[in-house]
Amino acid sequence: MKTGFLLMRRVVIALALLLGLNPALAAEVRGLPQIVDADTVYIGQTKIRFSGVDAPETEQICLDSAGTNWNCGLEAKERLQAFSSNHEWNCQLSGQDVYRRSLGFCTVNGENVSRWLVRNGWALDFRRYSTDFVADEDFAREHKRGLWSGAFIAPWDWRHRNPSTVVLGALAVPTNAQRALIAHAPTDEAPHPSNCLIKGNLTSAPQCIYHLPGGRFYDRLSMQPTSSRRWFCSEAEAQAAGCRKSKL
Repeated sequence: MKTGFLLMRRVVIALALLLGLNPALAAEVRGLPQIVDADTVYIGQTKIRFSGVDAPETEQICLDSAGTNWNCGLEAKERLQAFSSNHEWNCQLSGQDVYRRSLGFCTVNGENVSRWLVRNGWALDFRRYSTDFVADEDFAREHKRGLWSGAFIAPWDWRHRNPSTVVLGALAVPTNAQRALIAHAPTDEAPHPSNCLIKGNLTSAPQCIYHLPGGRFYDRLSMQPTSSRRWFCSEAEAQAAGCRKSKL
């Protein structure tokens, strides 16, 4: 029995090495998720980033089908929470990203969470790394589901948006609305989403820093509508984005 177990363990490690994986990271995790945003969750102490997909940031603004500003990132998170409905998840891990988050895919009640997100328009196929969900993205776009019902910026472009950033979706975007999407807000300071009061400074080196209300630098940190500033709804969300808490 022991010999058979050791042989099986060696086979698993060999396969992991053949696929370029760290054997310690090729693992299975089960449990109820703490959903940080629509593509990042915690299960216990394990922080998991869904591989192959990219979902809008929690503070990301889109336009709905009527052309009105819409907090699509927060809704994507809420839709995933409703889909999860306090059921146990089963996640297969396959490595780590540059932020030391575990990468992998998860299922709930036998359904692939990443596929559900893309097919319902709450995430995009992250084609830089995978094309597993292209057909599901085409389905969501054709049926104008989720983000595709209005106008939005791809999450990877949102993080580095500028006046030439492409706007996607079903809605023909007026010039002034496009400007508002690119800037995130037409004012000097980007408003925070409801209950999202933690300020993130992504330009801090060597690691971005988040500031809690009441902190020494909280009021001094101007939240200009740029990709270097971000509102977070929880410390878990800030930490999942690779930020650390301000020491003051």
